[in-house]
Amino acid sequence: MALNLQVKIHPVVLFQIVDAYERRNADSHRVIGTLLGNVDKGIVEVINCFCVPHKETVDQVEAELNYAMDVHDLNRRVNSNESIVGWWATGHEVTNHSSVIHEYYARECNNPVHVTLDSSLQGGRMGLKAYVCVSLGVPNGKQGCMFTSIPIDVTCYDPEVFGLQLCQKTLGAGGGRSRNVHPLMDLAQVSEAGSKMGVLLEQVLQYVEDVLAGKVQPNNAVGRSLLDLINSVPHMNNEQFSEMFNSNVKDLLMVITLSQLIKTQLQLNEKLTLLTSV
Repeated sequence: MALNLQVKIHPVVLFQIVDAYERRNADSHRVIGTLLGNVDKGIVEVINCFCVPHKETVDQVEAELNYAMDVHDLNRRVNSNESIVGWWATGHEVTNHSSVIHEYYARECNNPVHVTLDSSLQGGRMGLKAYVCVSLGVPNGKQGCMFTSIPIDVTCYDPEVFGLQLCQKTLGAGGGRSRNVHPLMDLAQVSEAGSKMGVLLEQVLQYVEDVLAGKVQPNNAVGRSLLDLINSVPHMNNEQFSEMFNSNVKDLLMVITLSQLIKTQLQLNEKLTLLTSV
């Protein structure tokens, strides 16, 4: 059953792991921690994590398990839907001490997953891998375990996608010096999204024209995806679209107006409170 698991990890978890690695002690070569999330129908979704202080030598490994339990209890008070699903470590491979650490997490949850993030940039990239521990041996004989790789993908909520796009804009041209960026206003975001949509539509139209002209070999999977995309678009004329758009804009303006009124009222209340206290 453990081999059928699939891990989906959120970008915020990766950022937390990198941050913990950057803040490690000078004599520490790797960092470990606990993965938090939930499991549903064979999908392990990792949405949070925290670092666990530990000391590692050639012969033994020592982790502050009491600290890990305290942090987990505090986190459950805030996010009761997050449970322990495994543990993470920096590095590009499973070490000899990984089985010892995995035994602890096996007592905390069923089929814990082990995620490694390559902080040494082997191969010029930050590799991401996930493992499960599979028992080996014969009945009534010597038992052992082996870490087996399982699929892992990065998944995002909509706010995370926006944050990643904003972080991507901080990269300088040609990998040069980074630059400061600021979040765009709502209308600017709509304009930027519309421009990107126009470029993508031009690429799709060019692909369809090339297929019809015989320049490109047709792909059945792409054709089905395009058909599903067309069927998902609501059928309406220009007047219906304009009416729907204007209605949504009015609702948005009403929400903005109410929020500004509430903000003004709070500021007025704060000033009146200061005057009465004097």
